[in-house]
Order: sequence, then C-alpha cells, then structure tokens
Amino acid sequence: MKIELPHARLLLSAAAPAGAANPALGDLPVWKLQDLYPSATSTAFVADMEKAGKAAIAFEEKWKGKLAEAATKTGTEGIGAALKEYEALDDIMGRLGSFAGLTYFSDTTDPANGKLYGDVQTKITEFSGHLLFFALELNRIDDAVIDASMANDPAAGHYRPWLVDLRKDKPYQLDDRLEQLFLEKSMTSAAAFNRLFDETMAELRYEIDGEKVPLEVALNMLQEKDPDVRRKAAMALAATFKANIRIFTLITNTLAKDKDISDRWRGFEDIADARHLANRVEREVVDALAAAVREAYPRLSHRYYKMKAKWLGMEQMNFWDRNAPLPETSSAVIPWPEAKDTVLSAYGNFAPEMADIARRFFDEQWIDAPVRPGKAPGAFAHPTVPSAHPYVLVNYMGKPRDVMTLAHELGHGVHQVLAGAQGALMCQTPLTLAETASVFGEMLTFRALLEKTSDKRERKAMLAQKVEDMINTVVRQIAFYEFERKLHTARKAGELTADDIGELWISVQSESLGPAISISEGYETYWAYIPHFIHSPFYVYAYAFGDCLVNSLYAVYQKAETGFQEKYFELLRAGGTKHHSELLKPFGLDATDPSFWSQGLSMIEGLIDELEALDRA
Repeated sequence: MKIELPHARLLLSAAAPAGAANPALGDLPVWKLQDLYPSATSTAFVADMEKAGKAAIAFEEKWKGKLAEAATKTGTEGIGAALKEYEALDDIMGRLGSFAGLTYFSDTTDPANGKLYGDVQTKITEFSGHLLFFALELNRIDDAVIDASMANDPAAGHYRPWLVDLRKDKPYQLDDRLEQLFLEKSMTSAAAFNRLFDETMAELRYEIDGEKVPLEVALNMLQEKDPDVRRKAAMALAATFKANIRIFTLITNTLAKDKDISDRWRGFEDIADARHLANRVEREVVDALAAAVREAYPRLSHRYYKMKAKWLGMEQMNFWDRNAPLPETSSAVIPWPEAKDTVLSAYGNFAPEMADIARRFFDEQWIDAPVRPGKAPGAFAHPTVPSAHPYVLVNYMGKPRDVMTLAHELGHGVHQVLAGAQGALMCQTPLTLAETASVFGEMLTFRALLEKTSDKRERKAMLAQKVEDMINTVVRQIAFYEFERKLHTARKAGELTADDIGELWISVQSESLGPAISISEGYETYWAYIPHFIHSPFYVYAYAFGDCLVNSLYAVYQKAETGFQEKYFELLRAGGTKHHSELLKPFGLDATDPSFWSQGLSMIEGLIDELEALDRA
C-alpha cells in the first residue's frame, strides 16, 4: 500500500496570474478536506495514524505464516476474515494518505505541506512493510486450495475478483525480503524523484512581457487569439524549460533506469508490460490501439491541422498555434454557475441519478476550482477511500475547455462514488476503463451544447474545439506513448542527454502532428513538463483507450431504444471486479476486435467531415 498520486489531466486549461481573480466567474468553491480530517494535528488524524500502525503489526502477527492453513477454514479463522481485516487497514491508510496528498496538492510550495506529505508517505510505507507478506503468501498457496476456499467460505468468495486478479501478479513477484527492499527503497528512489519533479515544476516561473507567471498561465496563453501572445508564451515556456533541462533530464534518466531495474528483476519482457498488467489489459490490445491511431494520423491530425492553418490564414502553423482559437470562437467568460448548470443538465438528461451524484460535488464542497499559487496544475478526480468520498481539482477560469474539463472530472467522480460500494480492495478501476465515465461525461456535455447551437459560426467553433480535444486525447496521447517507448528503449543502452531526449520527442511529434505544423527551435524541450512520464510511465495510452471506447459506446447509446443507462451504470458500479471484455460484452463491443478501434476513430473522422462540410457551405 502507498499513497497514490491522482493522475492529473494536464491539458491547456485556462488560468490567470496569481491574485488576478476574475469577478465574472462568480464564487469558486474550495474543497472541504475536513471530511477526511479536521487537520494534520487533530485528535482524529493522530489517532488514526497510531491505530493504523498498531493494526498493521497485529495483522502481521496474527496471519503471517498461517494463510495456507486459513485457506482450509471458514469463519473468523478463514481467508475471508483475513481479507476483511486487510481491507479495513487499506481504507484507513488510504484515508490518511489522501488527506496528506490533497493537502499537498492544494499548495505544493508550502514547506509544511511537503513535510506532511513526506512524513505520511514514510509512515504508510512503514506500515505497508508489515502487510507485504499477505499478497505474497496468498500467491504461494496452490490454486486449487484458493479455489476451494472461495467456494466453501462465503467471506472469501466475496473477494473472488480480487483474489483472481492477484494471481495475475504471481509470475512477477519476488521473494519476501526483496519485495520488502523494493518497498522501502521506493521512498528514496521513484517517490523522491516524483516529489522533486512536482516541487520544481510548481516553483518555476515563465517571463512574459516582464511578468513572471506560473505554468498554467503560460500554457493558457497558447489559447489566446493574438498570435504574438501565443508566440511569447511559447518562447517563455521553452526558455524556462531549457534553463532547467538538466534537472528534468536527470529525473527522467533516473526514473527510466529505476523502472528498468524493477522490470528486469521481475521478469517483464516488454518495457510497458508492467503497466499493461496493472491495467489488466493485454499487450496485443494496446498494440492494436496504437497501430490503429498511428495509421489514422493522416486522416485525423494531419487533415485537421491543414484545415485549421487555412482558417487562420497561414500556409503552415507554428507549434504554438496548434490550440489557437478560431476567429469564430467566442471570447466570453463562462461563469461558474453556468458551467455547473451546463454539466448537471447534460448528465440529468442522460440519467437523473448521474446528475444527483454529480450535484453532491458542488453542494458538499468536494471541488477545488480557483487558480492559486502552488496549486497542482491541470485537473484530477481523486477517489480517496470508500468510507469517505472523492474530490475533484480543476483550475477554472471560464473558457469552454474548462467546462469540458469539469464534465470530464465529474464523470470520474460519479464513477468513483458508484464503484465505492465494492469496498477498498475492489473499487479501483483499471486505468483503461477509468477514463470511460469521464470521457462519456464530456461527450454528453458536448452533444447537449451542440444540439442547442443553430448558428453556423458557433457550431463550427464548437466542433473544431471538440475535434482538437479528441486529437489531444487520442493522437497526442498515443504519440506520448510512442515517445515513452523510444525513451525507455534507448535508456537501456545508457544515459540520455537532453539533446537525445529532445530528438526522440521531435521525431514522434513531427509524425503525429503532420506537415501543417512547423516544429521550430524551442519545442524540443516540451517533453519536460508532462507529469505522466514521471508519475505513471505508459499511463497515457489509457486516455486514447478511453476516448475510442467511449466513441464506440456512445454510438451504441445513440442507436439504443431502452436499457442502455442501466447497463452503463452496471459498468460503473463494477469498479475493478470485472475484465474489460466482461464489461463491454453487454454493449456488443469487443476491444480485441481490430474493427473496434476503427469504429472509435471513425467518430473523430466524422466530426472532421462535418467541419469540412460547414466550411464549404
């Protein structure tokens, strides 16, 4: 067990300079972390920390070396009882870790927050050391004995999905002492470099017209209508990344080598196999997805960016023009109450229960929306633990993309609330399916807004923005995945220089973006700010997986007469209890079928077709 970082969706979300609050946005909510603990010094927090430590030691004393015998018993002496105790420990440790993590993400530059986060990580790692034996010992029990235990002991049978899932890790487990070493050393290896990246990135500033601004602000300027503002922001980003490239190169080299060592000791064949195992998805399925997207580059990103260059009056766009607004795009600020109503209305039209759950995030202060110095960039939904509730972080400044990001993260939140009924051990959805509800929530919101739009210019702007978001989610993320594959492969041969990494980055970006975009000097450092490469190697394909899956799922929804919503909610409630093949079967979908990915990509192509038709009309 460890504190899991939320997987931030680092998009080009809007932001404003610190202290430049926009009154047009209305009152932006700040999350109420007191639902977890009143404070880090509160009686409840201190008591739970002490309770977790003592309970972990007691659990080890009670069960270590006795699980094989317990597998032949039922009741309070059986495997089911042990699992129930283990799950309760997982929940309390997760609550402690979530509070420390969310406090830290509220302001990563506050030394007190960093100390709390580091201290709690250390304690939880220590507690986890007493629990490490559990999964290892369970996996040493003969399969037939475990099967019999699940059949004869109702408590063990309840945890069947978790136990079956656990067996998949068996070939890659090491002996107990090595696993203990890996766990304890993680604090001074991967976890330490993850934190170094976060704190370095949070403190960096980018000088634009004499003003030093944080990352969110600089990225947001790439969406400004004025091309000179976009150019200045791009050059400021490039200059700061270059000035700090040595530290990002060191972090990247170290983490890639750390992963290589772990993979080698565990016996993973491919550099991404550990991620595939964690996602419970077959390598062949991901390979098929990546191949389908690469093959579609000319029909999607190349074609769209060529059209966009023409709309912007350019022969070729600069790399900083990629997310520039079209002339038709409204510059009006969308107040927070309007964003809330837009998302809840779209959710409610699909299923009232979905809107009811999402509304709780607003009513009960589960959302943190304002831009603040030191606050984590981008957006995420963190599930915490089933005994509590999820939290959503966004950096809201009133642009249409911010509304879509809100819809995305609330989709995660609804999913996490529904899956929470599975309990702490089985509520976590594999990353490939974790993006299902979020992308579906975005699609519902987009379609609801599009149906209300009759003006041709507004419709074109909306369609273009949706296409760009889908290209960013599918094409860009697969390009990120290909970059990671090249980087981790090259790292096996020796340490990489910043120039080496930059060349790999430019090679995949050129291929994915196409000839309509000029990649000039400065862009070779832009790999440095992507947090997924640091926190979750190879995570990025989950976005493309989720987007294509939802495109196919939405096509089924459009054709379905009745019953779709019930099946959809069953998918969300399943959490981590079912494989993607089981979850998609009721919808007639199969991710192992090559045509599945083509169907998902065809929806993006169809939107580009519609844009082209609007342009001709």
